[in-house]
Amino acid sequence: MLALGTWQVQRLGWKQELIGRIEQRSHAAPVPLPAAIDEAPAWDFRPVTVTGRFLTDKSMLTLARPQQGRIGYELVTPLERADGPPVLINRGFVPMDRKDAARGGPDGTVTVTGVARLPQPPGWFQPDGRSADGVWMRIDTAAMAAAAGLPSTVPLVVEQAPTGGVPAGIPPRVELPNNHLQYAFTWYSLAVVLLVIYGISQWRSRR
Repeated sequence: MLALGTWQVQRLGWKQELIGRIEQRSHAAPVPLPAAIDEAPAWDFRPVTVTGRFLTDKSMLTLARPQQGRIGYELVTPLERADGPPVLINRGFVPMDRKDAARGGPDGTVTVTGVARLPQPPGWFQPDGRSADGVWMRIDTAAMAAAAGLPSTVPLVVEQAPTGGVPAGIPPRVELPNNHLQYAFTWYSLAVVLLVIYGISQWRSRR
């Protein structure tokens, strides 16, 4: 238990350094997303710009957390580029009652500013793929590209900056759980309790 507590302290230092690095990266000035991505993790949380044409007829919906008491989805639309494979753009929250009207988008060439994100793998108990009504459980760039009839996409999704409309865009967010201090405290506490129980047992045996 002492070893596990010490391991969690080491993990705490690593996680704090990682969060600090991501925070610093997320506040950098946006840069154009290159045509080819050699190391996708290096672009995670990077502010970027992407220029192309929205393929609004291939838009997809993913599950989203309720916002301000309203339930809805996040709208993901492929952006066709002239200098590289398409990029999936997470255009933000769409209320359930406006999901059909929000599937449209600007015509012609547009430049989208947002944050590049590496899609997270599914959790142990999280279903994969699409539900019966066609809503995706999570963003999966390869599966979504295949469903949209695209040969390939960049292995990243760009979360569009807030737009003030519908879809609403996505504010910069860093969702990295950091519970290592709690875990370390738990393991050290259990070690102390175990030592106390052992001491009491030895004292009682001597009596």
